[in-house]
Amino acid sequence: MRYLIAFLLISLSAKAQQNAMHCGYDFTSYVVLDVHEDGKKENIKNLKITIVDSLGNDVINVNNLYSFKFANQPMKFGFNYLIDDENKPLAEGAVAKKERYFFPYAKDNYFLSVANTFEADKFSFKIEDIDGKANGGKYKTLVLPLYSYNMYVLCSNESQQASMKFGRKMNKPVDVVLEKE
Repeated sequence: MRYLIAFLLISLSAKAQQNAMHCGYDFTSYVVLDVHEDGKKENIKNLKITIVDSLGNDVINVNNLYSFKFANQPMKFGFNYLIDDENKPLAEGAVAKKERYFFPYAKDNYFLSVANTFEADKFSFKIEDIDGKANGGKYKTLVLPLYSYNMYVLCSNESQQASMKFGRKMNKPVDVVLEKE
């Protein structure tokens, strides 16, 4: 009898797991930024973009509290990049059969991976031009508040619930226009 009960419990558990939605982005969200000049569509490259607290200090990802990547480092945005057939970064100018972006939702934008529990409303993001005129001009530093609806909530019911809660702004890059100094 004990074996029959154990078998039934295992069967039900396996069936429940089979029906649950899982994906490679479980428990992860992204913040995506489209940073450009007024009247231009191209993203400005080589910017330093970090998450900052209310005092303007870089937020450190202490023990992966805010993101599952880059523990104990500042929360810094990266620029999306193309990957090749083996899911490795594609060298500049190289071509691949299945050329695609690493994070497909971001295209050629800046992005940051965060945990679904990341409380975006408590932070801002700071954009600094660290290469001077090499990227087309010296741009003014800009600090903008971050909001929960700025996050791309991925997988399962989280994204459905968030899109209902935040409406049509959900899962779109944050449009940021920089001015030259």
